[in-house]
Amino acid sequence: MNTPVDPELRPTDRLAGRKVLVVGAGTATHGVPDAPIGNGRATAILAARAGATVVCADRDREAATATASLIEEEGGVAHVVVADVSDPEACEAMVTEANERAEGLDGLVLNVGIGAGVWLSGTTVEDWDRVFDVNLRAHFVACRTAMPLLADDSSIVFVSSVAGLRPGSRIPAYDTSKAALTGLCRHVAMEGGRRGIRANVVAPGLIDTPLGRLATAGRPNRTAAPVRLGRQGTAWEVAAPIVFLLSSEASYVTGQVLAVDGGLSTV
Repeated sequence: MNTPVDPELRPTDRLAGRKVLVVGAGTATHGVPDAPIGNGRATAILAARAGATVVCADRDREAATATASLIEEEGGVAHVVVADVSDPEACEAMVTEANERAEGLDGLVLNVGIGAGVWLSGTTVEDWDRVFDVNLRAHFVACRTAMPLLADDSSIVFVSSVAGLRPGSRIPAYDTSKAALTGLCRHVAMEGGRRGIRANVVAPGLIDTPLGRLATAGRPNRTAAPVRLGRQGTAWEVAAPIVFLLSSEASYVTGQVLAVDGGLSTV
């Protein structure tokens, strides 16, 4: 039987000495009772367990601080930066501050995204722009700011969605912005290659997170998606491959898309 990653997983010291900025490191509960951990928090914790100093960035100070506290309780090192990435100036300042707080950066995880509108007919121009401001422009601004600051042989991971590989969210702005992240990633990989800076995309599928449960509440048949492994994934199962891509174990992997979806995209 296929079983999820153990939440108590403690990877090797594959990120020892690294300094990683995780954007979207908090877990907002969205009013979901007994909410599970989100992708950003799981990534921040697992990166710290692997030896990294982690800068936890989020628009919600309380959520980012809670993630940092969990890391520190386990003996890790964490810093908190607060920013609304829909504001380009705030996004730039976030990366600069993270670089200062950690005294350098060699890892960047971009785990932010929103959805607005439904179907083409129910999506306004304002919905479209708001989604792209967060889901694509923020990633561009963060990478543009980070590139000259990142150490050689750094790694950037874009957290996209299986919705960027195949339509299915019913939110055209979301699907399109997530697909566009692949193009941005491949350009970043091209520019970064001369310095050994790698860039890759992780595309989660049906994952049991607070946002996922909120989406299911609005569309109950969402969980009926034909997942090959027969279950939803967990945030830990998203975090584990992100940590791999941040590490030197993925030193020859760049410009790629890794679907973490239990086989959903192959159906």
